[in-house]
Amino acid sequence: MKSHFIAIILSLACLSGVSSTLYAQDKSIREAGLEQHDFFDPTRTEKPQENYSFGIAYHLEAGYAQDHQRMTSDTVSALYLHGARVGAQFELFLPKRFSVNIGVLYSVLYGISRQHYRSVSPEQVQSEVVNNHIVEHALTIPVRVQYNIPLWKQLSMHFYGGPQLMIGLAQTDYVKADVSDGTREWLLAQGKHLETYDKYVAKELFRTNIMMGVGGGFTWDVYRLEAGYDFGLNNLIRTPIYSPDRMSEWQWHVSFVYTL
Repeated sequence: MKSHFIAIILSLACLSGVSSTLYAQDKSIREAGLEQHDFFDPTRTEKPQENYSFGIAYHLEAGYAQDHQRMTSDTVSALYLHGARVGAQFELFLPKRFSVNIGVLYSVLYGISRQHYRSVSPEQVQSEVVNNHIVEHALTIPVRVQYNIPLWKQLSMHFYGGPQLMIGLAQTDYVKADVSDGTREWLLAQGKHLETYDKYVAKELFRTNIMMGVGGGFTWDVYRLEAGYDFGLNNLIRTPIYSPDRMSEWQWHVSFVYTL
């Protein structure tokens, strides 16, 4: 009986010592500000804090682009150009889910326009046609402010806005004129080109196109799919046939982006 009493006393002493040790550790954790709460703890008052860090990511981009040369008069027909653009961008991460994207992209676009003219020659009674096959080469330099929203695991979405500078390298017009001699002479007198020429070299258009755009997309791990629309702000016609003539070039694109 005496031995059982001694065993009980020793057990209580051990429990008391373990309890004191746990209390001391818990107190030291709370004093150090390292106390952790369970997710379902009703006493939890602080929301989890997101970690933000500065950094740079590098992206490769390839996709489809469509440009619309919008006219304000009927002297030159509106034109749609379709093609591809490729390039690279770097992304500078900022606090509060913001980032800045700056890149350089090369695009090559193709479009067709047809203009019909009434025949000048008496023997020609049907309308005559001038076909313009346009090939445009350009560099674009986008500067975007982006906001990133995490959705689930590695999936996130983003929205962006900002300017884009397009620099025309070449805009070659492969002209095919199916007209009579009298109509040809009249068109040449009006300053129309009936042979292949570069619109920039001929000083017909300005090379610089200032644009403002918006867009967005989704990111999964290192893969991103995005689309955007850019609005041309300045007049591109350098030598208008009539003073009211004005042309601006707008663009929309859809791109696949890979992060290095």
